[in-house]
Amino acid sequence: MPSSIKATSELEVDLDLIRRLDKNGPRYTSYPTADRFVEEFNAESYRSWVAKREIGGISRPLSLYFHIPFCNTLCFYCACNKIITKDRSKAEDYVRYLVKELSMQAALLGEGQRVEQLHWGGGTPTFLNDDLMRKLMDATRQHFKMVENGEYSIEIDPRKVSDQTVVLLAEMGFNRISLGVQDFDPQVQRAVNRIQSEEETLQVIRAARANGFKSISIDLIYGLPKQSLTGFKATLDKVIAADPDRLSIYNYAHMPTIFKPQRRIHEEELPAPQVKLDILSLAVKTLTDAGYIYIGMDHFAKPDDELAVAQRQGRLHRNFQGYSTHSDCDLVALGVSAIGKIGPTYSQNYRELEEYYDALDRDELPIMRGMELDADDLVRRAIIQALMCHFELSKESFNIAYLIDFDRYFATELDELREYQREGLLKLTPEWIGVTPKGRMLIRNICMVFDKYLRTKQQHARYSKVI
Repeated sequence: MPSSIKATSELEVDLDLIRRLDKNGPRYTSYPTADRFVEEFNAESYRSWVAKREIGGISRPLSLYFHIPFCNTLCFYCACNKIITKDRSKAEDYVRYLVKELSMQAALLGEGQRVEQLHWGGGTPTFLNDDLMRKLMDATRQHFKMVENGEYSIEIDPRKVSDQTVVLLAEMGFNRISLGVQDFDPQVQRAVNRIQSEEETLQVIRAARANGFKSISIDLIYGLPKQSLTGFKATLDKVIAADPDRLSIYNYAHMPTIFKPQRRIHEEELPAPQVKLDILSLAVKTLTDAGYIYIGMDHFAKPDDELAVAQRQGRLHRNFQGYSTHSDCDLVALGVSAIGKIGPTYSQNYRELEEYYDALDRDELPIMRGMELDADDLVRRAIIQALMCHFELSKESFNIAYLIDFDRYFATELDELREYQREGLLKLTPEWIGVTPKGRMLIRNICMVFDKYLRTKQQHARYSKVI
């Protein structure tokens, strides 16, 4: 590709273009997206695919994801699958079931499988007390071989973590930490019921650095009630001073009919659409001026961070936890609502705690639904991965890998892409599709062209806005 396209760190924010083309669409942590999963794919389907994963002598390493759903308090903006409680005994029951699920998965996969990546998400994983966290990690090491220098990460609520807990996490093997901040403005924090001081956040960062964590990431959200350009600029300045390795700046999608906690947010306090776009533009400029590289979607990283290096080397991948450096792992998901990937399949556990427990009490894997991808799904998934991670693709590489004639197979899609080329989002050549710096903020729009399941306005309506 021409160098103007290949330089993946380049980014141009065209607010007029974003305003005009913004629409509802998936985030593509998977393709097909989870709302396409079917209940016909069940625990038995999963077992049959696990049995096939080492046919031919190929043994993929594993990525483990543990979903810890509990939180002490409710953040009004949250769209995660969580359980609000102050009853710590619930965590004891949950870990007991998690350990049982873990042992069942290990028996199915074969004991001692190599784990290169592990992530605890939620909810608030540190809702678990120290003893429960040790119990869960000890059980993981008992059944799986966690490789040295693997990518072991955990999501942290800085309001609920002591220095001693950070020390414990490092001793347990965690080497990456993600902190929820959202916004430091006290007015915004009160409006979303998340009061969190700058000092609480900085204290966790200092403890993580003192204990050898390789990567520290901070999450922010734009579009929250009471947000303003001045207030968010102050938050950005504080965050940059904290010097995290990675930053995620998520768009707040106000969907109160779907997510009940959002009904507590006063719509009249949300920033006007133009203000929201201005905040986004400010954030992009502030972060890039500070030396952060735009990875894609809503992610930024320092030039020497593993994500930025992987992108430059063509190794970047995208999965249910966002961007990743591990593309060849099978993902085993544990806990309520967790989604995994084995070979050409996805599977999701029951969303409700009672159903999750009931299945395990019957000695059944708690799989509620899933999907087996066909050949068309696989090629489209690979295209969306390439565009999301690298902003370009070689048609010839797809012709070779998938035995297709790209131009003929995707004739309808290429016709649609030519409209985006006229808008300046793309550069199309006989050999390549390349996303321009102006098109990178609208990468979801471009990927949606290749999504065969999105062909009606009704299907688009179930998703959040792209920007």
